[in-house]
Amino acid sequence: MNNNDIMRRLRYTFDLKDSAMVEIFAAADHPVTQEQIVNWLRKEDDSAYCAATDTELAIFLNGLINTRRGRREGEQPQPEKRLSNNMVFMKLKIALNMTSDDVLDTLRSVGFPLSKHELSAFFRKPDNKHYRECKDQILRNFLLGLQRRLRPDNAGAIDSEAH
Repeated sequence: MNNNDIMRRLRYTFDLKDSAMVEIFAAADHPVTQEQIVNWLRKEDDSAYCAATDTELAIFLNGLINTRRGRREGEQPQPEKRLSNNMVFMKLKIALNMTSDDVLDTLRSVGFPLSKHELSAFFRKPDNKHYRECKDQILRNFLLGLQRRLRPDNAGAIDSEAH
């Protein structure tokens, strides 16, 4: 999954307007313009499309954490320069204050069951022997599960190719 696709899916899932997305970036101490947001959300074949970098997605996710859970005391975390699916998954889990059971239920709701051991492997440090890379399919299904959970009336509107 590319960063723009993740941003588009999250925007839809949380029903965020452009102005709300600007505020989320601002919550991570990174001002952006509404024009930047619009260009990130465009389809790839649009001439005004602009690819979001890993750092920009990390800033958005950090801002989402700050807006949904409140800013933590002291210095704010620096956005990552390289972002993996595992990091995106972890940041979303934190932003939504989800337990492992919540995440497993969300995945099960879209017909993608995992065990607690499989799930915990995604949240380990990469040098841990039990670490497992989160593939696009897993992140896509998690995002679809969130969408169905948070926007049940529009569950099929964005994603029909999850599995």
